[in-house]
Amino acid sequence: MFVLVEHDRGEVEPASLEALTFARTRGDVTAVVVGEGADQAAAGLGGYGASHITIATNELLADYGPDAWADALAQVVGAAGATEVLAAGTDRGNEVIAQLAARLDLPMAANVLELAKPGEVLRLQWGGSLHELAAFEEPMLLYTISPHSIEATGGAGASGTVVEQPIELDESATVTMIKDRVTTAEGITLATAPIVVSGGRGMGSAEAFDMLEELADLVGGKVGCSRVVTNNGWRNHRDQVGQTGTVVAPDVYLACGISGAIQHWVGMMNAKTVIAINTDKDAPMVTKADYAIVADLHDVVPALIEEVKRRRA
Repeated sequence: MFVLVEHDRGEVEPASLEALTFARTRGDVTAVVVGEGADQAAAGLGGYGASHITIATNELLADYGPDAWADALAQVVGAAGATEVLAAGTDRGNEVIAQLAARLDLPMAANVLELAKPGEVLRLQWGGSLHELAAFEEPMLLYTISPHSIEATGGAGASGTVVEQPIELDESATVTMIKDRVTTAEGITLATAPIVVSGGRGMGSAEAFDMLEELADLVGGKVGCSRVVTNNGWRNHRDQVGQTGTVVAPDVYLACGISGAIQHWVGMMNAKTVIAINTDKDAPMVTKADYAIVADLHDVVPALIEEVKRRRA
């Protein structure tokens, strides 16, 4: 079994560690690492179940490009006679596995939750509202794991055997990075925050998010938002939670003025506890939440802030 491990110049994508955790329950695992910083990324993969680690080497692989990465992965799994290849269900993971499937003329399954039995996958469809059982009769199974569907377990300890495999690439399959614009953020990220305080249309303005920022800072969380908020220009897209934004699985998800469209729900449905604040008692978020406060968020959130401050005084 082969797992494509994503990383950003050596820093491994957490969802790839989830994919390794999933894979190791099914047998011997080979992690495939591509790109600049692959050596650094490979160092800790043994602790998450990778007994073998293959580093695909070619200077043209330094920067991410779906064509080049798919070519590299195809050469690695082809040489090994792989029968199962998976990646995390991130934008990059889905893109590379789809490219690999096209090269091998094979189907792929995205957003898989589990393998029911050999050749059958249970996966999310229609924005998470449908669980589909799909059967594959191909010689190689290609799929991606739905983010946060399994908890990554492992860490220090076992080390895998690392080998380098030279990759042949045509320059036409690569991309040239002209400019790298990086936005730095202090502290935890939205995807890893234990508490997410999100706002929707009910916030009413960009300025209203100041109180969510204050509350999130007090409880050690991060502020998120719904798609309509980014469409209105109130928050940056990086703060958007949902199918077309960031998928989160915090301990607590506080939804303030969010109706709860399925596209948003699928991005936070794995939260351990969901709390909704909304004036509409029939809003989908209210009906699905573990706890709901049917009231004006502009009254409730300031009260929550004061209560947290009082208890910490």
